[in-house]
Amino acid sequence: MPIKTLAIITSQAFSLVNFRGPLIRDLVAHGIRVYALAPDYCTEVREKVMALGAEPVDISLCNTGMNPFRDLLDTLKLARLLKRIRPDATFGYFIKPVIYGAFASRLAKVPRHYSMVEGRGYVFEGHSEELGLGRRIMRRGVTALYRRALALSDCTIFLNRDDMNFFQLKRMVTNDRVARIHGIGLDLAHFMPLAPHREPIRFVMISRMLTAKGVYEFVEAARRVKEVRPEVEFCLVGGTDTHDRSVPRQQLVAWRKQGLVEWVGHSRDVRYWLARASVYVLPSWYGEGVPRGNQEAMAMARPVITTDWVGCRDTVVHGHNGLLVPPKDPQALASAMLHYVEHPQAIEEHGRHGRSMAERLYDVRQTNSRIFAAMGLVRHPSRCGGANTKEAAAERHDLLTLS
Repeated sequence: MPIKTLAIITSQAFSLVNFRGPLIRDLVAHGIRVYALAPDYCTEVREKVMALGAEPVDISLCNTGMNPFRDLLDTLKLARLLKRIRPDATFGYFIKPVIYGAFASRLAKVPRHYSMVEGRGYVFEGHSEELGLGRRIMRRGVTALYRRALALSDCTIFLNRDDMNFFQLKRMVTNDRVARIHGIGLDLAHFMPLAPHREPIRFVMISRMLTAKGVYEFVEAARRVKEVRPEVEFCLVGGTDTHDRSVPRQQLVAWRKQGLVEWVGHSRDVRYWLARASVYVLPSWYGEGVPRGNQEAMAMARPVITTDWVGCRDTVVHGHNGLLVPPKDPQALASAMLHYVEHPQAIEEHGRHGRSMAERLYDVRQTNSRIFAAMGLVRHPSRCGGANTKEAAAERHDLLTLS
């Protein structure tokens, strides 16, 4: 049965423009009527979604926290809405849209449902023995919900192999209903390569100011580098967050007053700061998918220092387009930074290799073709059906080992 109408379900309206814009355009160009369901539309985002060719639809869905009664009510409301618009398929991304979108689609008897897991997120951070009782209960609950919801998905799409293996190991998804797409993709004509900033050498981190993104490690590494090379500059780009593990605003201001880092807050166009960067840094130990910031930096020919961590490690071939460091290790991070300070010729070389990798891995046109294949819209070797270990190893070799 061909897909003529598709309902995309998300918990953050802005992501439809920032992260799904090219996909929506391609779906519309493919002759598919797209409904864009989100709970927090503003006038600006609504107009931008309409400009993409989709029809914005308001839904009730709490983005954070777990309230079983509220979530059940939202699921029933969503099911009623889906019965009314009668899409041929639904596509959910982010935790709640994946889980409750699958349940609502089944209740509404939508013929097909697809899910995208963009990272494990906060609930799966840390080892079970390290967690408090509340976190352990939450993890068990989310695991059970994922297991039931993803059993209803025709295909679950992952961004990195670590997450796919994790979900398979925990029996949250079956091997024959998965696909991997190597990141959400970029418009490479929008993120064009530029010569790196040379004097002074400047390390830039662009992220939400969350503890798990490695903000404290970045600042501590900056402190250590400045002890031996005080001329080097460090810049934090990103706003504070309502999350309980957000770095306090007063702490960010204090670091700026101490001269350790320049904190500039949220930026509407990260290209400005990437153009001012010598090297991009993301010392994350968060439940990443494939960090978009790393992809954007690579596309603009910036070396990337990031952690040997889920999702992050997928973006860097150590010593070729950047450097990998252990998570939560500011000394290793400082040493990696000093490598570029002491070997500035590597900045341009690694940046050039990063752009080449971005062209092969993160072109949004290729990414969208993989999503289309997973949804059965086109034939493609990455279509759902699973892969054995030898095939997976060969795929990683082809993608990340450069001749």
